[in-house]
Amino acid sequence: MSYLEGIMVAMASISWTADHIPDLSGRTAVVTGANSGLGFRVAVELARYGATVVMACRDLRRGEAALKQLGQEVGRSSVELRQLDLSDLSSVRAFATEMKTAHRVLDILVNNAGIMAIPRQQTADGFEMQLGVNHLGHFALTGALLPSLAAAPDAKVVTVSSQMHAIGTIAFEDLMSERRYGPWRAYGQSKLANLLFTFELQRRVDRAGLRISSLASHPGYAATNLQSAALQTRKQAWIRQAGETVTRIVAQPAAQGALPTLYAATMADARGGEFFGPDSFGGSRGYPTRVKASAKAYDPPTAAQLWHRSTELTGVDYAALA
Repeated sequence: MSYLEGIMVAMASISWTADHIPDLSGRTAVVTGANSGLGFRVAVELARYGATVVMACRDLRRGEAALKQLGQEVGRSSVELRQLDLSDLSSVRAFATEMKTAHRVLDILVNNAGIMAIPRQQTADGFEMQLGVNHLGHFALTGALLPSLAAAPDAKVVTVSSQMHAIGTIAFEDLMSERRYGPWRAYGQSKLANLLFTFELQRRVDRAGLRISSLASHPGYAATNLQSAALQTRKQAWIRQAGETVTRIVAQPAAQGALPTLYAATMADARGGEFFGPDSFGGSRGYPTRVKASAKAYDPPTAAQLWHRSTELTGVDYAALA
């Protein structure tokens, strides 16, 4: 092994942390669900390294508290708080209109917000809530912001999925789980949809010749409000208590869980169509690395069919990719 090869091997073995994020001055980023958990940690680090960050939050009261905390951690930074409710397409359209006025160019879009394993509910537009928020809301948002992304020299769209995508199936015959609903089944479908969208978006921007990279990430097992909220939906007290105990012992902090998303969003060697997650304990903990999704996440016919249905349901046609 040559001296140069030895250096490259040594560098490759260094665990990547937020300290390795490059200067992001002059770049604008949108982070959905930025008021807590992974989204908050992503927003903090993007702001720390100079990006203008738009915290897109459903609850402005909680968003204001997060904005104040971010200021305390980072100090002087360029951060905005805007309302975005992904369960209501009218809110998505209003947010996109505000963004186009305030920021002609968008460099980074982090599709992070999500809900997990809740009892069946419907969005304002009549969609099953988990599919509606986790996938369809972000599908509509990305499409509405596509002109601003296309105006950037090298934009990135990072969509946060989950290892639970592996249990998911896209039930086209019952997409809204009206005939049969299971909280985890619906969650798995929405997280698989995130990955199918990520890879199909990359195929389409490549065909259109746009300089946009579509990537996915997952946080492993991270201690966030998402975990807590899912546990609180369980009726049996012993299940909630057991889950809370496991989370305390096994889960990694949100700041660690946010690293795969930050790597995908900021590093020049993170390419479109790649998927990032933790590198240890079966992908549940550790530092960012490239990972492989289940084979069904890479299926072009399923992705194309889901894209068509998503366009019909949201009314967002991605005209720039036609």
